Amino acid sequence: MILYRILISLAAPVIILRLIWRRLRGAGSAGSLRERLGSGARRTTHKVIWVHGASNGELASARRLIETALARDPELSIVVTCNTETGKALAESWRLARLSARLAPLDLRLVLWRFLHGWKPRALIVLESELWPNRFAACGRRDIPVILIAARMSESAAKRWRRMDRITRPMLGHVNWLSAQDDASAERFRDLGLPADRIGPVVNLKSTAAQTGPSPEQVASLPAPGPRASTFLAASTHEGEDEPVIAAFVAAHRQNPALRMILAPRHPARAPRIRKLLDETGLPYAVRSEGAEPGPDEVIYLADTMGEMPLWYHLSGVTFVGGSLVEKGGHTPFEPAAAGSAILHGPHVANFRAAYAALDLAGGARVVPDARTLAETLAELAHPEAQARMAAAASAALAETAGPDGVDALLSRIAKLTGIASLEA
Repeated sequence: MILYRILISLAAPVIILRLIWRRLRGAGSAGSLRERLGSGARRTTHKVIWVHGASNGELASARRLIETALARDPELSIVVTCNTETGKALAESWRLARLSARLAPLDLRLVLWRFLHGWKPRALIVLESELWPNRFAACGRRDIPVILIAARMSESAAKRWRRMDRITRPMLGHVNWLSAQDDASAERFRDLGLPADRIGPVVNLKSTAAQTGPSPEQVASLPAPGPRASTFLAASTHEGEDEPVIAAFVAAHRQNPALRMILAPRHPARAPRIRKLLDETGLPYAVRSEGAEPGPDEVIYLADTMGEMPLWYHLSGVTFVGGSLVEKGGHTPFEPAAAGSAILHGPHVANFRAAYAALDLAGGARVVPDARTLAETLAELAHPEAQARMAAAASAALAETAGPDGVDALLSRIAKLTGIASLEA
């Protein structure tokens, strides 16, 4: 730990100068810089829990857990931190009372002291694979429980942490309880030194996120771009995926002019680049961030906003799940499956390997490795009966892999560690 603190302290001036440079270039706000430095706590008499996730996917998976906790205790507040502006925007888009979204404080002792002194959290809940030695140690010194939920530890990550054993063991010594995403991750944490009595049952938190659909207000606020069976959603696309997805849609649209596409990029900041690609198609499109609604003349709807993905799943008979044509590990299949949308995905699905394997085997999803295959598959799935068969197969396959709903069990454990009894079901 001493070596880590020396190294991170030496790196601190470079990190801070980079944040200032980003601010000067307009890539970040003054408020963002203050948040990274631990400032900006809101004074409250409420009990506070700190929830941290890297970005969109981790935070989206915890939404139902957060909403349930806030509903059970009207005197509870939650501060959510993440590493990206898009993650912060997602949490803010939920518009939950008593929830504050911030960029995560840097892993520097002075910064962490300022953050913890300002917010005074009862617990730190960490989602998935965000392991920060100083952050955990700072909480440990203040007797703030550190709880890892849906914790993920790949074999390659375990090897890296094993090589840094003098940092890893003290860091894990501050973890009070862990619920892993899968059995393999739980075993790797145990091998790295986390005591077995601090490891709870496996809970795949992202399977519970599927139970959060669009609100009635969202559904009523936007006309559908067309019949659901004729609407194709490209969900959470990354750089390198928009070109093949758009090319596939253009080819499929030539064969079926009734086909419509909702294109929802993972990071809305990429919208200007995507609009250039759409301009090249010559097809009419509308842009969500400009307040435009999909009309009968718009073939494509660019959904460049945050927090509305459940609505897009609801409107679409077929969904391509992004992060899978490029090596991002793929995004969750649970949400489109819960919405009854047929699922297509690329070959890179390591983040949900077991779920996609079950889906593909059951015929609940199809692999589309390139634009040509995607276009052909869209043509094959033009009829609602074909989409319904895939959706039913997906629902049955994922029901076997998701396991029981773990939200109540997680909140029960959090209640015991924090003394906030109201969180119990």
